[in-house]
Formats: sequence, structure tokens, C-alpha cells
Amino acid sequence: MTDTSTKPARRLRFPSFTVQVLLGLGLGILLGWVALQMGPAADGEANWLTTTLDTIGSSFVTLLKAIVPPLVFLAIVASIANLRNVTNAARLAWQTILWFAITAAISVSVGIGLGLLLKPGSSASLDPAQGEAPPGSGSWLDFLNGLIPGNALGLGASTQLQDDGSAETSISFNVLQIVVVALVVGIAALKTGRSAEPFLAFNRSALAVVQKVLWWIIRLAPLGTLGLIGKAVATYGWDLLEPLSTYALAIYLGLAIVLFVVYPVILRTNGLRVLSYFRGAWPAIQLAFVSRSSIGTLPVTQRVVERNLGVPSGYASFAVPLAATTKMDGCASIYPAISAIFVAQIFGIDLSLGDYLLIAFVSVVGSAATAGLTGAVVMLTLTLSTLGLPLAGVGLLLAIDPILDMGRTAVNVAGQALVPTVVAKREGILDLERYASASAEDLFSDEPEIDAAAVDAAADGGSRDGVREPVTVG
Repeated sequence: MTDTSTKPARRLRFPSFTVQVLLGLGLGILLGWVALQMGPAADGEANWLTTTLDTIGSSFVTLLKAIVPPLVFLAIVASIANLRNVTNAARLAWQTILWFAITAAISVSVGIGLGLLLKPGSSASLDPAQGEAPPGSGSWLDFLNGLIPGNALGLGASTQLQDDGSAETSISFNVLQIVVVALVVGIAALKTGRSAEPFLAFNRSALAVVQKVLWWIIRLAPLGTLGLIGKAVATYGWDLLEPLSTYALAIYLGLAIVLFVVYPVILRTNGLRVLSYFRGAWPAIQLAFVSRSSIGTLPVTQRVVERNLGVPSGYASFAVPLAATTKMDGCASIYPAISAIFVAQIFGIDLSLGDYLLIAFVSVVGSAATAGLTGAVVMLTLTLSTLGLPLAGVGLLLAIDPILDMGRTAVNVAGQALVPTVVAKREGILDLERYASASAEDLFSDEPEIDAAAVDAAADGGSRDGVREPVTVG
């Protein structure tokens, strides 16, 4: 008798997600170098390869940013609803803000120390007359203005006049305002009681759908990395680094010290393995480096904090969006500290001990003051104006800002993942088993289906380490 059975077809195995991202990074650098060698097109515009890389990278970041408003709103409303199961919610919020300040203070101290040690302005071959003040600057009133939503969705629109006389209108969103709106809606739903249960059930369902869409977008990260790093290599002003080499070195040295020395010390002090943290947070850190956008990386940051590092989703959905708008150790601490010292040295202005203390103060609280705005330049102008330094010094630094922004954003996001993890560990709610086994592949692990009976049981009681278990959604 002839055996007619056939062996099942062997499925094609793709490389792991980490390997895919590394391949995208390497190929992007190669293509970016090729585009750089090609030079500009005949009409002086970017060549076709640079344009293609730019389109791929910017499209990926646009997709990530598009998912931010619904993700932040739905996740925060769900987390507020879960506060009825958490006995120390106020303490969690206070600890989060406190650790924001602690890490910012340490980071700005590193920046000031390097600025005094390396004296980047003294060795720069730049003429102060070449400086030009930016069109806008940061203000201490920006925090209050940023807190008040212009509409229920936290959306805004701006119109710019183009060279051909036409007007182009763009829609933007303010994450801080979305956080405020979501907090108000979530608290109102809690106060409403049973009548709000259908709304909360819809919110949970909608969050699950948004998280599924996010899962699809994150899968495109290797392709997005290729485009983003390729565009960076092809267009950023590497040739402009020479006159600002000591300044750029000071910035990146400060970023490296915070990322690879300060953060590991904080982790070890709180009984957490350093390697596990970097293994779990690395997908968000590397995406932040190539995308230069904390807000664009926010969905990935929140996912790694929950899935990889073991922070409960009820807490992470509050802490991570707040951190993405107010927690910026790279842009708001190291960068303005070194840059302010650089500008003072370029213009021959001596800074006193009081000025250095003022730099530290502005860096610790200034990121909140500029939360309604975007960009490290805004934070720098706030620092310079507070110290009374010439804003024209900003113009001397803009040429290489994109190169610096890559490292700054990576450290921003690393800190935004670090603080919720540390606070969760200190409060006894961190999933230590998940943290210890953190891996980039955990981003794509399937969550178990939500059992309605289990949700009801969790809402009725049950506690561990003094904290009632939050209902995990998604």
C-alpha cells in the first residue's frame, strides 16, 4: 500500500523583530550613504533616493502620531476607571512626579559639569555676529496655556502662507491637553456610577481595537527605521560639525553618561537588573533615536513599558503620556545646560553660581512650562531668556540640531520608560517575572482574552502587596 500522505509545507521563518530592526538600520545607513554620494538633483532639490527614504520614514512617524490621540485618550480613561481597584493612586502620581524631578536634577548636573569641564564655547570657531534669534521662544505661561484645551479633542490648526501665495492648513494635537481631557472624562465616568458602565465598556473595546492597529504599525518599524536613518545620513549637516565638534561631543558625552551610567545606577539602587531594562526598552529607545520624536514614539514606549518591563497598564497609561510631554532629560536638562554655557562663552559672558543654580531650576521645572510646545529649541530659548543671555546664540546651534536631536530624543524616551518602571518597583506592583525576561519580541506577545467574570471579580476585590489588581485591557 502506497503512503499518499504529504508532509506539511515548511513555513518561512522571518528573523526576529530585533534582527529586522538592525537590518533596517544597516540598510538605511548604506542607502543614505549612496544618496549622499549621488548629490542633489539637477534642479537643486533632493535626489530621488533621498526623497524615497524621506517618504518612507516620515510616513511611518505620521502613522505613529496618528494613533497617539485615540490611544492616549482611551488608555487614560480606562486607567481612571481602574483607579477604583487601586488603593494608592495618589501616591503613584506623586512618586512619578518626584522621580521626574530627581532624574532631571541629576541630568542637568551632568550637563553643567561637562560644560564647565570641556568649555565648548571657548574652542568653537564661530563669530557671534552669525547668530540669529529664533522666531519664537519659550515662556513660563506656556504651561498654563498648554493645560487648557482649545476643544474637546485637544486638536489645533495652523495656517502657513506658501511661496506661491497659497495657504496650507495643518492639523496638530497637544498631548498634554488630551491627557487633561481624558482625566476629566475618566473622573466624570467614575462619579456617574452605573450609568457610565456602557461608556466604559465601549472605551475598553475601542482601546483593544486601537491597540491592534498599533500592533500593525509597530510591525513596520524595520521599514520606518530604514527610511529615517537613511534620510538622516543623506541630508544632515555632518560637514558643519567641525566648528562645533567640542560642543557636539559634550552633548553626546552627557547623553551617554545619563543613559549608560546614571540610569543603570538608579535601576541597581532599586533592585532592578540593568540588562533587563535595556532589553525591554530598547525598541522604543532606538526608534526615538531615528525618528527624533518622543510623541511619535509614545505608542511604542507605552507598549514596551507594559509588555516588556512589566508595569501595570492602569498605571502606565497615565505615567507614560505624562512623561512624553513633561519628562525630557535629553532636551530639557543636558542640552539647555551645555548650550547655555556654550552661548555664554561665545559672547564672553561670565556666569555666576546663581546662574548655574538657575539653569538647574529651569531644567527641572521648565519642561513642564514648555509642555504645550515642541522642540528642544523652545526649552533652550526659555533657559537663555531666564538667564538674560542673547537669544541670537540659538542661531549658531541650529545647523547641527538634527544630529543632536537624535541622541536627545533617545535619552528622553529612555527616561520616560525608566521612571514608571522604578516607581512600579518601589510600590510593589511591578511584574518582576516579566521584567526579568524582558525582550523586544514581547511587543508582539498576544494578551489573553478578557474574561467578563474575571473582570467583575477583580472589580469586587482581591489585593496583593496592598494594591488591588487593576483590570488589564487590550
